[in-house]
Amino acid sequence: MALDSNVRNENVTVINEKVADNNEIVKTRKEDNETSKIDTTSQQKNEEKEKTEADNGEEKKEEVVFVQDFGFSVRIVSPGAEPFDIQVSSMELVQEIHQLLMDREDTCHRTCFSLQLDGNTLDNFAELKNVEGLKEGSVIKVVEEPYTMREARIHVRHIRDLLKSLDTADAYNGIECNSLTFLNTITQGDILEKKKTRPESVDCTPPDYIMPNNKELPLSALQPQHKDQKLPQCVKALTTSAWNPPPGYRKIHGDLMYLYVITLEDKHFHISACPRGFYINQSTEQEFNPKAATPSHLCHSLIELLNQISPMFKRNFAFLQKKRNQRHPFERVATPYQVYTWCAPVQDHTIDAIRAEDTFSSKLGYEEHIPGQTRDWNEELQTTRELPRKTLPERLLRERAVFKVHSDFVAAATRGAMAVIDGNVMAINPGEEAKMQMFIWNNIFFSLGFDVRDHYKELGGDAAAFIAPRNDLQGVRVYSAVDLPGLYTLGTVVIDYRGYRVTAQSIIPGILEREQEQSVVYGSIDFGKTVLTHPKYLELLNKAGQQLKILPHHVLNDKDEPIQLCSSVECKGIIGNDQRHYILDLLRTFPPDVNFLILEGEELSKEVKMFGFPIEHKHKLCCLRQELIDAFVDARYMMFIKYAAFHLQQLNLRKNREILNNNEDIEEKQKREKTDEIVAANKGKNVDYENEDEKKKKEKNGNMEAEEAKKIVESMTDGSKLELEESTKNIVKTAAMAVGSLKDTEFDIRFNPDVYSPGIKHCEDLDPPLWKQRQLVKDAAEFLLTAQIPTFIRDCLDHSSAPMDGITLSEAMHARGINIRYLGKVCNLLSKIKQLEYLHNIAVGEIVLRAVKHIFTTYLQGTEMMNLAQAVAHFLNCFLYSGTVMNPLQGAEEGRNTRKRKGRRGRNNPLICQDSNEWATLLPKTLWLLIRQELKCYFDYDLITGDIDATVETFSLSKISLLRSFCLKTGVQLLLRDFNLESKNKMIFYEEDVLNIFPVVKHINPRASDAYNFYTTGQNKIQQGYLKDGYELISEALNLLNNVYGAMHPEIAQCLRMLARLNYIMGDHAEAMVYQQKAVLMSERVNGIDHPYTITEYAHLALYCFANSQISTALKLLYRARYLALLICGENHPEVALLDSNISLILHAVGEYELALRFLENALALNIKYYGSKSLKVAVTYHLVARTQSCMGNFRAALNNEKEAYVIYKQQLGDNHEKTKESSECLKHLTQQAVVLQKKMNEIYTGKNGSSLPPIQIQPPSMGSVLDMLNVINGILFVQISQEDIENFKAELEKQSLIDGKELLVDNEVDNDSKSNGATETVVDGNQN
Repeated sequence: MALDSNVRNENVTVINEKVADNNEIVKTRKEDNETSKIDTTSQQKNEEKEKTEADNGEEKKEEVVFVQDFGFSVRIVSPGAEPFDIQVSSMELVQEIHQLLMDREDTCHRTCFSLQLDGNTLDNFAELKNVEGLKEGSVIKVVEEPYTMREARIHVRHIRDLLKSLDTADAYNGIECNSLTFLNTITQGDILEKKKTRPESVDCTPPDYIMPNNKELPLSALQPQHKDQKLPQCVKALTTSAWNPPPGYRKIHGDLMYLYVITLEDKHFHISACPRGFYINQSTEQEFNPKAATPSHLCHSLIELLNQISPMFKRNFAFLQKKRNQRHPFERVATPYQVYTWCAPVQDHTIDAIRAEDTFSSKLGYEEHIPGQTRDWNEELQTTRELPRKTLPERLLRERAVFKVHSDFVAAATRGAMAVIDGNVMAINPGEEAKMQMFIWNNIFFSLGFDVRDHYKELGGDAAAFIAPRNDLQGVRVYSAVDLPGLYTLGTVVIDYRGYRVTAQSIIPGILEREQEQSVVYGSIDFGKTVLTHPKYLELLNKAGQQLKILPHHVLNDKDEPIQLCSSVECKGIIGNDQRHYILDLLRTFPPDVNFLILEGEELSKEVKMFGFPIEHKHKLCCLRQELIDAFVDARYMMFIKYAAFHLQQLNLRKNREILNNNEDIEEKQKREKTDEIVAANKGKNVDYENEDEKKKKEKNGNMEAEEAKKIVESMTDGSKLELEESTKNIVKTAAMAVGSLKDTEFDIRFNPDVYSPGIKHCEDLDPPLWKQRQLVKDAAEFLLTAQIPTFIRDCLDHSSAPMDGITLSEAMHARGINIRYLGKVCNLLSKIKQLEYLHNIAVGEIVLRAVKHIFTTYLQGTEMMNLAQAVAHFLNCFLYSGTVMNPLQGAEEGRNTRKRKGRRGRNNPLICQDSNEWATLLPKTLWLLIRQELKCYFDYDLITGDIDATVETFSLSKISLLRSFCLKTGVQLLLRDFNLESKNKMIFYEEDVLNIFPVVKHINPRASDAYNFYTTGQNKIQQGYLKDGYELISEALNLLNNVYGAMHPEIAQCLRMLARLNYIMGDHAEAMVYQQKAVLMSERVNGIDHPYTITEYAHLALYCFANSQISTALKLLYRARYLALLICGENHPEVALLDSNISLILHAVGEYELALRFLENALALNIKYYGSKSLKVAVTYHLVARTQSCMGNFRAALNNEKEAYVIYKQQLGDNHEKTKESSECLKHLTQQAVVLQKKMNEIYTGKNGSSLPPIQIQPPSMGSVLDMLNVINGILFVQISQEDIENFKAELEKQSLIDGKELLVDNEVDNDSKSNGATETVVDGNQN
């Protein structure tokens, strides 16, 4: 679709808006000048690859084409600054140089300028490669341009942002996409700038609160405050003047706006903005005199003017700039989505007129960068999706535009939803009841999650209305991922704020002008009574449905006519005025979950009933997840292939036998057997797949078997051998029946989302039999219980997944297709497995908090704005305080008076019910009763405890983890202080402790598909041992990710971590540290400072710092990681055992044996608990304990521990393994030492003259040996390579040679015992040297 230039410019503005600080990162990117590889297979291949989310990329071996993206340097000449050179890339836009200059120290005060090359002004939106005459060494001039009203405002805003650039207030307040990072505070400066020459003073004392088994965990340590936190002020006030706007007779003299400044010297100035810049006028507070003062100090930039009139401004601003430029770019760049922090210190609220003006003018209806115009979100979202996508550069531009518009839309929708709930937006149907009101703000449509007009009456009323937006969002997610040209979904964001659920959607052009009945051309608006269909929609949805496994089916309308659909009945198709085909109401995209539906006349299988299903849920909108559907179809396909292959082999054998002895009796017998098998297959319902363990084993042994089976089946379906045709048809038919396929002649498993929808009449004649369709839905729900949940638990048992908190637990369950409503069942299963006690505790904590969140949502709806802080504090006391909780309003005389006042106020905002102060009557006992009811009703889980103390005690939960989780789930922000959570006689929370309530936002995440393919292919290469190829592919993935997402994104953090690990394995420790530092900063910024992923990043960085001889830094990072782990999940977790092993090794290396031993003993206890007393991990820990004890001279204890290690090695690895031999040597050495010591002791006791204890001979271990041991416990395996190899390797990398390298090393990042302690180099013990 061709864009007119106007729209194009607007879109490019949109695309480039957040490139702001991106350039800085682009400059730091090593891969800048590398060439991008892309595969150019046919367009159809590309589209397929785009659609298949997880293409493993193996097909990339086709022809490779290079897109030339070369770097060169240009010289910038700016007025008032020295000329300087910058590095640019041919793919960049001129705009990016603009942004770079606005960020550089010497040019940042300019905003209104153009760039000129040989006297010609450059187009902001041109790519550099298209600029005529631009080459290496070209000189680009910065030319000051005249201001307009808009430019003057942008300039003042930019100056305000510069003066506030080091202020953390925005991050704490959750605005402007700012977020926190503490890495450089913890390491006391940038680790890359610590000089190698200066030996670090090693201060290794851990803070008391992170010591093993310490009970008190202070919250204040979560956000360590800088010593030099107070930054100098530059001016006392800089505001727009009250004389604005300029009167008509001044406008024609060029006055654009007036500013008012009070300098630190306490001088007051009124400043005029005109096209030529800024000057001082003669106005005062009382008198308007816009004529220029003498001297007028006319300057093009406001900063230059302020420098002239205030010496203190000049000094302090220079200091501020220096400080700002010392910060890592990743500390300053905006994140794509807002990250909120759940606690914050007391903030000073400063005067800021520009912020105030923003709040009351531009922010309410308009976006900043297009003043006076609201953005047409729908047009932007759809236009970016229509951009071409045939070649890699086109796809990159398209994905970047899609991502940029989407993140802007999420930000606008969030602001709008808050405005709606805060009563700041007028409803479009103001006469209706508050819950039924709808709103439009900034071209976004907002509706509330209540059951309006009994729409969901049959499905569960308000409970269904609350869940529908989330289901709808899942539908939008999968259709967006399919990304079918011609099929459009609405921009959708679901926001939970102050107890209300708000759905924000972009608006279909023309929909507001007509009734819904007239607009809908496909689907039903009354749950299936009247149903419409449309050929174009059928074609589009059928294409999409093939990937989503949705079955085209017929339903009967009220006239009993069959109507064909390729989606659920509720899915509506509306053709907008822009002639695009939109689909909406995708809440039933996937089949229903029959385990949570009470269906008349339907029997569930024996296995499902054993689990206690079916359960009646609060609503009837429970659907299965896409991940489950995919896993189920894959499992059935494998079953189909194996079944058919087996019978085909039998058939071939039989044919051969027939030729030998043409005996008809045998044939008869076999026919009978075959029919028996068909009957058995249908009766016993898939014996193969129920025995999941067996299948696992088969799959492990038999990837070959599966491959062979596929070959056999493919040859069979060729149909070239005519005589086989009839029998093979029978075999396929049998196999198809065995797996429940909808067609007899081939494998066809798809789902009809409407099979159990109430009130829908199905058409039996035109579709596969209804019982078959229903059986598939029941089988999929059974598969979740009998296959997916056991697989999830097995993942946790072999430690390939170890969730640390509710968020990571939910992710792990979702990845297996398990809905959170199964968490109760998962808890019950986990409670039976001793080794997974930690996970059981996390799961119980999560399930309790989810119940608390449900109750809190309703609780907030009954609270008036004025009482919000008090109500939240009261609720938290009822939840976490074990003493007596008083009614916060009782006895307060003032409370009674305000009650009358409040009654009057409440009517102003219709959303706020008249607050009867019911919230104040909540008691802990009532709350815990509600929690238990909610757990039973929603999760079918029986909580055995009835108050906070018993719950915390029984499930080893920590109150601080519960508090953190509660705040993250509900958006509450608390004051950062050390709450006394164990208090029994003094309330824990007061209204002053509740600082804010943030929205909790759910939205889709557009993907960078090419980057994803490069990344997964790179991972596969690494697993095969081709490190160099893997490194190149992942570097390329990083390039593409930066291209699509800009500088900040969780996927980029993951990519950086991978590159750091690869560099480390290849021996480049310094480079590993550079990459990992970026990964930590980025994870803190985009995931959160206390997210489990951030802990992992810290632990990796500690290892690389140690490898770079930054020992005390490594310890500080590990202490931080352990603190965060304690905050998130408490002491009982395998991850804590790993951190403790790391800490103790480094403490051992610096001779702090007693401290090392405390951490080691804790690690040993945890490892025995979670890996079993005979695991190799435990053997290594025993060995480390023995090593430390021998260093302390405690040889007897050391001997006992080394014996334990020896026994495990002998059992697991046999007598001849090097580990067993090594342990045996160690035992001899320790025995020797112990004997010598005992002799001397005896001599002292018998009173021999001159006998004294010999000094214990301890040589501290070498740093190399400690690093080797660290690698062992962190599961990094090395194959020995020489320095020379590394140098050659690097040289090859730089040459970008395409020759396959040898298998150099293997990175086996697994926690798998046998691997993590197997083939490593011999570790030299300190005390054996």
